[in-house]
Amino acid sequence: MARGKLRIYLGAAPGVGKTYSMLSEAHRRMERGTDVVVGFVEHHGRPRTEVMLHGLEHIPRRVLEYRGTSFTEMDVDAVLERRPAVALVDELAHTNIPGSRNGKRWQDIEELLEAGIDVISTVNIQHLESLGDVVESITGVRQQETVPDEVVRRADQIELVDMSPQALRRRMAHGNIYQSEKVDAALSNYFRPGNLTALRELALLWVADRVDEYLQEYRAEHSIRSTWQARERIVVGLTGGPEGRTLIRRAARMAAKGSGSEVLAVYIARSDGLTSASPKELAVQRTLVEDLGGTFHHVIGDDIPLALLEFARGVNATQIVLGSSRRKAWQYIFGPGVGATVARESGPDLDVHIVTHDEVAKGRGLPVARGARLGRARIVAGWLVGVVGPALLSLLLTGIANGPGLANDVLLFLFLTVVAALLGGQLPALASAAVGSLLLNFYFTPPTHTLTVSDPKNIVAIVVFFAVAVSVASVVDLAARRTHQAARLRAESEILSFLAGSVLRGETTLDALLERVRETFGMETVVLLERAGDVEPWTCAGRAGDAKDGEPLLRPEDADVDMPVGDHMALALTGRVLPAEDRRVLAAFAAQAAVVLDRQRLVGEAERARELAEGNRIRTALLAAVSHDLRTPLASIKASVTSLRSDDVAWSPEDEAELLAGIEAGADRLDHLVGNLLDMSRLQTGTVTPLIREIDLDEVVPMALGGVPEGSVTLDIPEELPIVAVDPGLLERSVANLVENAVKYSPDGETVLVSASALGDRVELRIADRGPGVPDSAKDRIFEPFQRYGDAPRGAGVGLGLAVARGFAEAMGGTLAAEDTPGGGMTMVLTLPAAPGRPPVRPDVPAQAIT
Repeated sequence: MARGKLRIYLGAAPGVGKTYSMLSEAHRRMERGTDVVVGFVEHHGRPRTEVMLHGLEHIPRRVLEYRGTSFTEMDVDAVLERRPAVALVDELAHTNIPGSRNGKRWQDIEELLEAGIDVISTVNIQHLESLGDVVESITGVRQQETVPDEVVRRADQIELVDMSPQALRRRMAHGNIYQSEKVDAALSNYFRPGNLTALRELALLWVADRVDEYLQEYRAEHSIRSTWQARERIVVGLTGGPEGRTLIRRAARMAAKGSGSEVLAVYIARSDGLTSASPKELAVQRTLVEDLGGTFHHVIGDDIPLALLEFARGVNATQIVLGSSRRKAWQYIFGPGVGATVARESGPDLDVHIVTHDEVAKGRGLPVARGARLGRARIVAGWLVGVVGPALLSLLLTGIANGPGLANDVLLFLFLTVVAALLGGQLPALASAAVGSLLLNFYFTPPTHTLTVSDPKNIVAIVVFFAVAVSVASVVDLAARRTHQAARLRAESEILSFLAGSVLRGETTLDALLERVRETFGMETVVLLERAGDVEPWTCAGRAGDAKDGEPLLRPEDADVDMPVGDHMALALTGRVLPAEDRRVLAAFAAQAAVVLDRQRLVGEAERARELAEGNRIRTALLAAVSHDLRTPLASIKASVTSLRSDDVAWSPEDEAELLAGIEAGADRLDHLVGNLLDMSRLQTGTVTPLIREIDLDEVVPMALGGVPEGSVTLDIPEELPIVAVDPGLLERSVANLVENAVKYSPDGETVLVSASALGDRVELRIADRGPGVPDSAKDRIFEPFQRYGDAPRGAGVGLGLAVARGFAEAMGGTLAAEDTPGGGMTMVLTLPAAPGRPPVRPDVPAQAIT
């Protein structure tokens, strides 16, 4: 069954018209005959949106009870049973009520998609998980309901519902979003022009990134190499020299001038290891570019300008930043330089910036082991010197009357042979020796112009010349081979050192490692394949790059290069055939990939084992609590009920009232214990979802004191305190547990002080008692589940109160810590986030505006 398609309407803020657009699309599809149903759509009392729901089939919602209140959620089973072509499911990031089929609505949508049902949904940009910190810094409110970015990125179609901040505020003022009594509070807080402008920019940039991903996929599928200047991408060419830092900062300033620009720093090393780059300097530059928001890439290529241009075109770059050459004037005899060559070959689609720096013309040293791998130009030059050079020398010497003599002639020919060996290697030198011997014999040994040698001394001279020439050529060639081997080993050690460094820097994810392999060897695709047995099919454990010809790589034998890793794992690469000498480094990468994969799995198994161990510890402690602490109030209730039902004793009204009071006290205590157990269970399973709203502390704290004796607590909460952004229910439970714990350990006659104060953008609530206190070594341990400090009686509880209080505090974005009370005792410090920029009033801010 084909997977359904997901379409998402993305907005910058509530009220831009996402749901309205979704319903308009539903009506358009219905007019075309498509079977469309409403799985879950919330109109929030907006009349125009409510009108759009008319004429659409609605799947009845599922009703759930939570904390004595009824809630409705989408009935996933009913939608699956109905099997429409398209289902409308609003609010992708919504958190379902505990007891629902899934914890999140996007998980419900995944089930519908797997069943082949197309889904249309909505989401605001502030609910994307990766933008939580950014949104909080802009609005001052931490979004509690989020959806993983990957869920949205996997959507088949994302449509941005855009609206200017001014238009959205006018829509708000006209009462088209919230009721009139809530408009002023919303406009002065969350819907401020600055907030809306920043959120709009976030939405536009995020969608632009998504469009860019589509563009890269299209270019890869159609093998498009030319640059499409859809957005600015700046490639910085690094040599490993000290000027790299200047280039990176210059590129970052250029990128900052345009929103969405990217900086990609690339270091290109020769495949033969001919490089003088400092690994320490490269590490510094890598850290700098990553701190500035760019990325660092390590590429191997023999032709530096060509490799740089290929990389730039491969990433669809629009600009290249290079530094002015560090070479001295005389060093330009080796060529025009990388900068001039890149500027000449870049074409009209790439702008090349040459940046000056302090190291210009200060010299970069002679090339290291320059002749290790001879280029085509040097080989041609060697053949010209070795073959044409002796002929020209012969013409020159024969034109001189009474020439320099045979001995000097031999030395001159020997010089040409040595030069040919240095330039072109062994074969041009051997050819030069052979040609030189013949020319010496023909023109310079009597009788001349014949190949006959009359004087034995001349025969010895020619033979010695040939032997010396061959020996010199062999020595030069052997030195070149040894130099090339040393250079290869240096290149391999540099790559392996970089690989080890990446592990030390924390780049241990499999995807990052495979991407490093792809960049290092210049391949199109790198896939790590594995299988369970010799006859089992191969499965993909990780991949980097685009699939070859659009088809996923499923077998190692289908790849251009495959590197076995053990018996049932292989690293497969497509793009080109690697030389045998590169396979040693590839084998190291493959082994590292297997290690990283095993490590990831071991980490996952360790995490699951830790969760199981924690769950087992909780269950063990729970059994211990049930065996005693829960049985104690049950025994009291049982004894009182048995006494009341006894026919042998005539109880007076006072006795019956006392027994009933005991039953009520036992039931209250039992309810408290069970409530803490359930709260701890919710915290352990991660199902606590705060409903954040802005509220005064003096509205919540007094309600939390109902479980303690009257007069045992002194309140000191100033009226001028800022409003806090919390879940009132969770805050009440936290404060109740803290106060009850403080009262329990306070001496008779001593009251517990509950005070509050403002500290920057936080509000501190302090619960101080005069009890025995807790030593510093035990302050953290008392917040663990089922922990009771000191000689607390067994009937005092199961040791969950403080654990639940800290868990609820952290769920609301706050903290809970223990301090010593001056003069003896312990103080619990509950720190809560203050509502940003709000005076201490009590407006009823709509929940949709802050969640």
